[in-house]
Amino acid sequence: MKIEHIAMYVTDLEKAKNFFVTYLGAVSNDGYHNKNTDFRSYFLSFDDGARLEIMNKPDMKDMEKPLARTGFVHIAFSVGSKENVDALTNTLKADGFEVISGPRTTGDGYYESCIIGIEGNQIEITI
Repeated sequence: MKIEHIAMYVTDLEKAKNFFVTYLGAVSNDGYHNKNTDFRSYFLSFDDGARLEIMNKPDMKDMEKPLARTGFVHIAFSVGSKENVDALTNTLKADGFEVISGPRTTGDGYYESCIIGIEGNQIEITI
């Protein structure tokens, strides 16, 4: 069994798509729009076959996203090397994203950093 895809609602669909394409190498489909409900989505594909669906519909509430909460907390992306973790973290920081930890080796042996990415969602960058 494998996870087929993960989905997340966003308020700015184009900005979210551009974030994942620009910084994490996603390839986007052409998008989907249900004209009856005004639901819109993109499927973003990554090198290893993983997919993320980003979605939007009218009148959504963007609630506060505290880091310590129940439910899904972050998405982790493997970038292949310590140098790549450092480089992407520096790029994201320079582009105004908040780095909340790292780069560092964690107690469980991961070399990683965590940033607050698009719309307050935590992104982990690891080897």
